Amino acid sequence: MSAAPMKVHRSAQFPFREWFEGLFRREPFFAGAGVLMIALIIPTLFAMALDSRTLLDVNVWEKPLKFQVALAVYLLTLAWYSKWVRQSLLRKTWYRIYSGLVVFCVAAEMVWLMGASANGVPSHFNFTSALTLIAYQIAGLFAVTLLTPTALYGIMIWRHDASGLAPAMRAAFGSGLILTFVLTIIFAGYLADGTSHFVGGNLSDAEGVPVMGWARDGGDLRVAHFFATHALHFIPLAGLLAVTALPERRARITVYAAALAFTAFVVFTFIQALMGQPFIG
Repeated sequence: MSAAPMKVHRSAQFPFREWFEGLFRREPFFAGAGVLMIALIIPTLFAMALDSRTLLDVNVWEKPLKFQVALAVYLLTLAWYSKWVRQSLLRKTWYRIYSGLVVFCVAAEMVWLMGASANGVPSHFNFTSALTLIAYQIAGLFAVTLLTPTALYGIMIWRHDASGLAPAMRAAFGSGLILTFVLTIIFAGYLADGTSHFVGGNLSDAEGVPVMGWARDGGDLRVAHFFATHALHFIPLAGLLAVTALPERRARITVYAAALAFTAFVVFTFIQALMGQPFIG
């Protein structure tokens, strides 16, 4: 007699299946938009291969490509964080309308970025006409709107003592999310009100730091913007290390110290850029 075939659970075949299903079950708008950003990477790479035009000495499609990666990470991270938000909140009608609005702002930002690349014009700091100026201001409003879930989630998680998280991790998640909103509003807002992300240097992205593109011959305000928007990753990581290695009270103190140190670091990168000094020379 031959042995009966062994049944393998589908989640064992696809180890991330349950993780993705959880994201879509809790926050389908953010998870779906994150996956869509990943899907857009393929046609953008195809456009890069066919289109040799440049802006700031790099391919015109490089900026939307970077934003697609960044937005995919951001949206999927938010969908992951939704696990620790009160599930009753996520099912409310007003919240569904709100999360749909956030995704609409993401889509509008991407249409604006890709439209500018298709036309071979800058999407940022383009003051050549009244129309481009208005579009830039509207895009800024969309950018603020799509950032607001970090503040909402941060407050909700920090106050949700039945989330199942250790108090130190709740503090790490909450402070990381709230600081993402506050620091990004401050430093990205300053950047957007200027005329360039460069402070000195050759005003070219071609010789910048690999992948990131940050200037290596002058200051670059994008550095502070980058670290500010990733507080929701760095501070929870510090919290995880603290909870793993320290008693609860010391872990919470460590989380607050890490949040303070990270804020000081972002401020340092901002001042460094204003002084015309590169983050990495």
